[in-house]
Amino acid sequence: MSVRVVVADDQSLVRAGFRMILTAGGIEVVAEASTGSEAIDAVRRTRPDVVLMDIRMPELDGLEATRRILTGAPGEPRLIMLTTFDLDHYVYAALAAGASGFLLKDVTPEHLVNAVLLVRTGDALLAPTITRRLVERFAVRSADGSAADASVPHRELTALTPRELEVLRLLAQGLSNTELAERLHLSGATVKTHVARILAKLDIRDRAQAVIVAYETGLVSPRRPP
Repeated sequence: MSVRVVVADDQSLVRAGFRMILTAGGIEVVAEASTGSEAIDAVRRTRPDVVLMDIRMPELDGLEATRRILTGAPGEPRLIMLTTFDLDHYVYAALAAGASGFLLKDVTPEHLVNAVLLVRTGDALLAPTITRRLVERFAVRSADGSAADASVPHRELTALTPRELEVLRLLAQGLSNTELAERLHLSGATVKTHVARILAKLDIRDRAQAVIVAYETGLVSPRRPP
């Protein structure tokens, strides 16, 4: 299956390196962009499957560009955020805006290619333990600074069965499908079915969005930062 990618980063060497790696992995880079505005134009012009978006860019940063690209329109791409730091507070906001995950810029070539292919197929939440740490640190809290009361039912979660809620809790802790299957003594196929139903019932795109919902509804409580 052909995968078409837009690479958005303000450093030409980064763009060139990613293009070389992706091309060698059989992935087509259909456009490059050095600003958020250029990224939006490139996406509208080329309609890629996946966008690699740097968070910090001139004119229009990657976060705002992400919001504008992921408008809910049919055929919108999957989007992976690129960051230099693994605790960049913009990453949480990017996930909340609809990004499917994120990668550190020093990612290995193999991991980069695999990440693009995974996101293209709808699987998401790359580097789950790092993403979970980001969510825990920057998740929205109530006005007094505490996490939402997890015992209070939330409208967004009322459609989920008890088993689906259990799967969502573990998913939000960064467990992969294989780890979920082992923890819950289920087959891999059954876990995939539960995850797919959770996404459909919550009307969200992927696992990254599911983690956001779990924290913001209080199903899972963020640990307080040190």
